[in-house]
Amino acid sequence: MYPLSCSISLLYNAGYKLAVRICRALLYQLMSHKIVRHMTTDSAEATERFAEAIGKRLRGGEVIELASDLGGGKTTFVRGLARGMGSGDRVASPTFTISREYRAGKLTLHHFDFYRLHEAGIVAAELAEVAHAPYTVVVVEWGDIVRDVLPERKITIHNKATGEEARHLTLAYPESLSYVFPKEVKC
Repeated sequence: MYPLSCSISLLYNAGYKLAVRICRALLYQLMSHKIVRHMTTDSAEATERFAEAIGKRLRGGEVIELASDLGGGKTTFVRGLARGMGSGDRVASPTFTISREYRAGKLTLHHFDFYRLHEAGIVAAELAEVAHAPYTVVVVEWGDIVRDVLPERKITIHNKATGEEARHLTLAYPESLSYVFPKEVKC
């Protein structure tokens, strides 16, 4: 990371094109300031309750990227999210089907899992289409393969196992999505 004060010396030392790229990246970071919060849950039920509280606040148009190891609780999180959105559908991992869809009142929850794919192919086009739909909430697991399709304005949740059921959650999101997260949550 380069501090802003080095931009003049970059222009002189690194060449104009590289300096312009670095300055653009710095400007983008300043404009897309991310809020980062940390929290822990001590059980799968607590993780679901936290996700349910988030689901109740979703309006449509949000994209959530979930990151964790295998068995890290991503489907548990989506189960709570869907319940909070008002869905009565049974939530299951889309690992083998790539995507699942859950109805929740006037909203639709699209849940993508790219774990088994080496190339996103046509599913990336489907993701791109629904990621900008106003009455849709999109959850993406293993999103590295579709990084270029995911919008910059998204919520990223890193879910790290700290025990058999305990999780440490790192939430990163732009200020424009801060309405999604309650200030106080009892898990």
